[in-house]
Amino acid sequence: MIAVTGANGQLGRLVLKHLAGLTNTPVRALVRSPEKALDLSSDQVSIAQFDYNYPAGLPKALEGVERLLLISGSEVGQRVGQHKAVIDAAKAAGVKFIAYTSLLNVPSSSLILGAEHIETEQLLIDSGIPHAVLRNGWYLENYAGTVAAALEHGAVVGASASGRISVAGREDYAEAAARIIAGDDLSTRSIELAGDGAITLTDLAEEISLQSGRTIPFQNLSEADYAGMLTGAGLPEGFAKALADADRGAANGELFNASTALRGILGHPTKSLSSFVAEALTPTKTSA
Repeated sequence: MIAVTGANGQLGRLVLKHLAGLTNTPVRALVRSPEKALDLSSDQVSIAQFDYNYPAGLPKALEGVERLLLISGSEVGQRVGQHKAVIDAAKAAGVKFIAYTSLLNVPSSSLILGAEHIETEQLLIDSGIPHAVLRNGWYLENYAGTVAAALEHGAVVGASASGRISVAGREDYAEAAARIIAGDDLSTRSIELAGDGAITLTDLAEEISLQSGRTIPFQNLSEADYAGMLTGAGLPEGFAKALADADRGAANGELFNASTALRGILGHPTKSLSSFVAEALTPTKTSA
């Protein structure tokens, strides 16, 4: 049996979709609130409650599971403890293989968002369980809000200067995770998953300009000013700081990797910037 944590999230749901087309193996969708995930149930997929914050209940939910996809938690600052609880439960339940969604260029990353991934990767090593670390690049979908804000305010704003960022679509990373967890290679390894094209925020601004028919420049701010802008827009201070720090890292090349492993796993190109922007602009074009 394959189990997927965070199965009711945006990435988890896409993973389940791809698993349905890749394998007939039973899949257990591990979710915090089963009542909110009833539509996930199928002949292949069963649902089980799985809350990272309640370790005592985790081993039972993993009974009979041979392969576990551990999708990293969303609560920045709490993830190491949560991930440790899952890995400990997997070991107690006899899970034979874990795939974990990490971040590009860990463990050399200096990003705030990278620190918990670095610790989790070490926990996996210490567990002795064979595992694949899927070091995902930046999601194109992370810029959906940027596109909307650019149209409203007339500029793409960030702090990444001319730093190149390896991007792909959420669907690409989900398909890769599904292929890894359902595949034949159960060896321990780390895979840098970078999209086909690396972009700068200037590239993003130019693509928005091209498709919207407007002139949208990129305005580069200092890390502190960008964090302040995000906080002023309503983001929690800690999250705003982490995003601004990610841009700081991007400016220094920490979100770029020349690896072609993602395309190799998928067997097709990853999502392009132009396709993403076209989708992001669709609601605007429809309402115009």
